[in-house]
Amino acid sequence: MLHSDDVLPSPPQRVLIAGVTGSGKTTLASRLAPLWHLEHYEIDALFHGPGWTPRPEFLDEVRAFAATERWVTEWQYTSKGTNDILPPRADLAIWLDYPYRVVRQRLLRRTLRRSILRTKLWNGNVEPPPWTQLSATNEESIMRWQTATLTKWRERMPDLEQRFPSMQVVRLGHPRELEHWLQRQPTAS
Repeated sequence: MLHSDDVLPSPPQRVLIAGVTGSGKTTLASRLAPLWHLEHYEIDALFHGPGWTPRPEFLDEVRAFAATERWVTEWQYTSKGTNDILPPRADLAIWLDYPYRVVRQRLLRRTLRRSILRTKLWNGNVEPPPWTQLSATNEESIMRWQTATLTKWRERMPDLEQRFPSMQVVRLGHPRELEHWLQRQPTAS
């Protein structure tokens, strides 16, 4: 496993970004796409249909972009079948393994901003009202989901590293480590 001081020998071609909800996967993918000349496929946009319903063509679209040569995407929906498609093709996984206080603050800020501003997301969806997202009793609360899945990547990553040895994994433990690591990486020519 690589860390913040490790330099990649060349820009990767197929990148997965792992991390708990709110860690900044989509933001990082958006930053990396122009840096390494990759196509960013926002996996939430492929998954969520109108009314937050899963889109039936989701896995077909994931297979289609995974078959291409240059992409970056968020590593999620693993229980929906993406682990059989994406990791075998990826040459790099960036794992944002940030402290709870960092990811909680980020998710809270993002959720409130989207909810209050009624930001249109994928296929016309908007975040539910803030009080429903902050409620400890709402089983669909994204805050509750974050808490329930907080240690998911720490539990799974050792096995995933063994299952997909051709995929390098970079573990970054804080946003400062990410910035340090990015400054050291090659850019696509």
